[in-house]
Amino acid sequence: MHTTQEERGANNDSRRAPVVFEDILSAAELIRSHARRTSIVTSKSVNEATNADVYIKPENFQRTGAFKFRGAFNALSRLTKDQRQAGVLTYSSGNHAQAIALSGTLLGIETTIVMPNDAPAIKLRATKAYGAEVITYDKHSVVREELAGKIAAERGMTIIPPYDHPHVVAGQGTVALELLSDVADLDYVFVPCGGAGLLSGSAIAAKALQPSCKVIGVEPAAGDDATRSFRSGTLQTVANPDTIADGARTPYLGKITFPLVMAHVDDMITVEDQEIVEAMDLLWNRTKMIVEPTGAMSTAGVMGGKVDVKGAKVGVIISGGNVDLASALTLFQKYLAN
Repeated sequence: MHTTQEERGANNDSRRAPVVFEDILSAAELIRSHARRTSIVTSKSVNEATNADVYIKPENFQRTGAFKFRGAFNALSRLTKDQRQAGVLTYSSGNHAQAIALSGTLLGIETTIVMPNDAPAIKLRATKAYGAEVITYDKHSVVREELAGKIAAERGMTIIPPYDHPHVVAGQGTVALELLSDVADLDYVFVPCGGAGLLSGSAIAAKALQPSCKVIGVEPAAGDDATRSFRSGTLQTVANPDTIADGARTPYLGKITFPLVMAHVDDMITVEDQEIVEAMDLLWNRTKMIVEPTGAMSTAGVMGGKVDVKGAKVGVIISGGNVDLASALTLFQKYLAN
């Protein structure tokens, strides 16, 4: 049975949550002079395609091409002197990897990234260019968290995971903080969901600024662990989800993000890969923005009709735009041939 947000919140104890709105405000102040405040984008074509009044928060224009820079810079900035000297390690398919690499370079911290050997080439090249050491692995035979833990222990490095970290979540929450500060009286905010760092942080900010605004998480149908977790109230997993949304191939929500999603998010929906590419096509052609599959999931969620947004005022967070043109062309040819 699907419980309401109020019912889920009533089950929480009185202990301080791992991330609260004040943490997001603190992150916003810390990253202010380093992260870009991405401007709201509107499009008549997008409004017509969704039957809604849509306000796009384009984090594809963020440093490193994705929202991840916010959380990474916030987390690395709060390390102790000893931790900075020892260096930072993370595991990521690409966007968090680039964010950690650039943040490390800006702060003078050595970074090592564990990436799958099939990570998008554009993300692999960028991560190296931003100054990180990259170690690749076979995702079908190696558990990335175990490999990262082994390397970090050997080198004495601090692990900053892609989403399940309070400073990362707080940094990601600044996306919605800016969106809802710039656009009043939103009825909905649609947010892409992988490990739910962006979703949980955005939901905390949204409920603090505009409590009546409904927060909708969107994930690929082939990787629906968050939706099943949300519906059941228990953590669900999915192994190596086969989806074009590489940033949402996470196997499960985190120990931090799962309870935050349950406490602050209003609903979860899924979109098929076909719908994701159709949303990419709309955004590329009508807004002239390069948006990667994961970044287009929120737009696909608005277009899909699972949530009645007709006549509503809707915020849409585009999480990133790191896709190479050859890969995008292949997707367009495969899914839009007819």
